[in-house]
Amino acid sequence: MKKNRGVKKGRIAVFFVIVAAFVALIATNVMDHANEISLGLDLQGGFEVLYEVRPIEEGQEINRDLLSDTVASLNARINVLGVSEPNVTIEGDDRIRVQLAGVTDQQAARELLSTEARLTIRDVDDNVLLDGSDLVEGGARQSFHPDTNAPIVTVTIDDANKFGDITDEIRRRTVPENRMAIWLDFDEGDSYYEEIMKEDSKIISDPSVTQTLRTRDIMITGNFTIESADHLAGVLNAGALPVELEEIYSHAVGASLGERAMEQTIFAGFIGIALIFAYMIFYYRFMGVMAVITLSIYIYIVLVVFNWMNAVLTLPGIAALILGVGMAVDANIITYERIKDEIRAGKSAMSAFRAGSRRSLSTILDANITTILAAAVLFYFGTSAVQGFSVMLIVSILTSFLTAVFGSRLLLGLWVNSRILNKRPRMFGVKEDEISEL
Repeated sequence: MKKNRGVKKGRIAVFFVIVAAFVALIATNVMDHANEISLGLDLQGGFEVLYEVRPIEEGQEINRDLLSDTVASLNARINVLGVSEPNVTIEGDDRIRVQLAGVTDQQAARELLSTEARLTIRDVDDNVLLDGSDLVEGGARQSFHPDTNAPIVTVTIDDANKFGDITDEIRRRTVPENRMAIWLDFDEGDSYYEEIMKEDSKIISDPSVTQTLRTRDIMITGNFTIESADHLAGVLNAGALPVELEEIYSHAVGASLGERAMEQTIFAGFIGIALIFAYMIFYYRFMGVMAVITLSIYIYIVLVVFNWMNAVLTLPGIAALILGVGMAVDANIITYERIKDEIRAGKSAMSAFRAGSRRSLSTILDANITTILAAAVLFYFGTSAVQGFSVMLIVSILTSFLTAVFGSRLLLGLWVNSRILNKRPRMFGVKEDEISEL
């Protein structure tokens, strides 16, 4: 019996079902995924600072564990600011970079990060009476004075008797030596009598002691607002930094500047992608249409994966996404050129498709693997912006391999195997006079 060589319409129907499913999926939730992606400070504005870590005491060794402890302390402080998706990274052997996207009060953020938050209670001769080791962890809180109703900060100490003995000794001193100075970040060389005269003093308050106080709760009074008292309580609960941080670089990006940069970048990206789509359709005809479909799916999948990773999108990340489109196009071009060569050699559409797909695979693999290796090196040795670029590039390359290689071959293969493209070389961008006679 002679085999039916007619067009297999079922394969074409499968193609349209697949495309329709992806169109519906993209149309219904692409904006949800795009809006959920966290933006870096270069896109939504914010504050970035690079610190050099220095020992806080003589003989202290700056090692990886100490840097990790410092990062943990900084993250706890950033929680006080209420900043979402902060990025605190270790760079080199003695540097820490902090990126706070969306922060509004940049000066408050700088002060919060840089202060060592070492709370000490001293007498007027600068002798230590109590320090951070005497405080209950997480015991600081914003409260109100029972008599004046003014905002205060209350801290809890471990031993009420120890505090009672200290206050009993201080109250016996004559005025003005019967004062307890509450210091924040006392340094060697500081003096109570000099510091108390300064407008921006490290002494939060210096109450006089007139009675013995055997209590675990210490009230810190001062010219607090509710916000500043709550801020100080948060800093104290976050704990003192184990090192000293020296700011060596800072960069602030306004929200309007970040929004404008994002709009311009996305607009440029749309233009670039549109030009790529137009070129593919013009030069590769029907195969170009397949490329446009798979590239659209590729962009959607990259956004979904990036959202699932909870990654932060930056300007370099958008550049990597667009570069990934170029990599995906490159994979399509390699495959399509191989197919065109096979058609010019006189092979049928089906034979040309199979041979071209097989011969192009190794070239595409080599190109993708070498680019992934380069991106991995950038991630390992680069700073935060470079690392963001490399992460997006790796995600883009892996996704483009799936869509441009397997997705494009699946969709094009449905049409080729349906036999509707038989003896239609122009659909592949090949003229009849270019085909060799066998």
